[in-house]
Amino acid sequence: MNAIELKLLRNAEYLQYVKDYLGIINLNTPEQLGIEAKLAVLTTKTTELEALYKKALASEKTQELLTLDERRDNAINGIYYFLLGYSYHYDADLQQKAQSLLANMALYGSGIARLNYQAETATLNNLLRDWENKPELIDAISSFNIFAWVNEMKVANEEFNNKYLSRTQEYGDANPETIKTKREETNTAYYALRDRIDALHLLIETPPSPYATVINQLNALTDQYNNLLINRTDNSSLETPETPDKS
Repeated sequence: MNAIELKLLRNAEYLQYVKDYLGIINLNTPEQLGIEAKLAVLTTKTTELEALYKKALASEKTQELLTLDERRDNAINGIYYFLLGYSYHYDADLQQKAQSLLANMALYGSGIARLNYQAETATLNNLLRDWENKPELIDAISSFNIFAWVNEMKVANEEFNNKYLSRTQEYGDANPETIKTKREETNTAYYALRDRIDALHLLIETPPSPYATVINQLNALTDQYNNLLINRTDNSSLETPETPDKS
């Protein structure tokens, strides 16, 4: 069957993909395919994952995190596009200073605002450290008078990190099973079921194989999600500073 990089799917996408996967299999009389045991395991893991995911979404701190994440995203995106405009300025000095700040941002990837939570926090901390300690970058920021904007990004990032740590502690106290761990367990069950179907299909010596239909349907589903990942990669190349996913 067609492969997909499960780790690249965001939590909501991942959960929907696995649920769709199960849905297709259940429409193809699994009891006649000899896969009931592995199907049951994946179904159980998916149900457990969905419960954890809904719990995380329902958290008051999660909603606050979304607001703070958008706030710091707006700051880094705003600064980026502001500097991008000045990188075409007729004044050679301003153009050079904008380019120096953009070059420093580029060291951290193309799409900072699209990084996952922890990666964006660390990246912004490193970027801010450069901007607060390298004389040529401090001078450039001063020339554009964007100290308030940079400070907004710093404050939003610090508040986000504090809230994230608080939510992690709260979530850990409530349930030691994190979404990450449960995704890994679900991955194992998913691959076991997928490989079982593949193996049984290959053992059929006289066509038509009773697994051909479900395999074709599952491949069509996987192709849709692979296209989603491809489109995301293509679109990110047109946007501001990146390097992986929002949680």
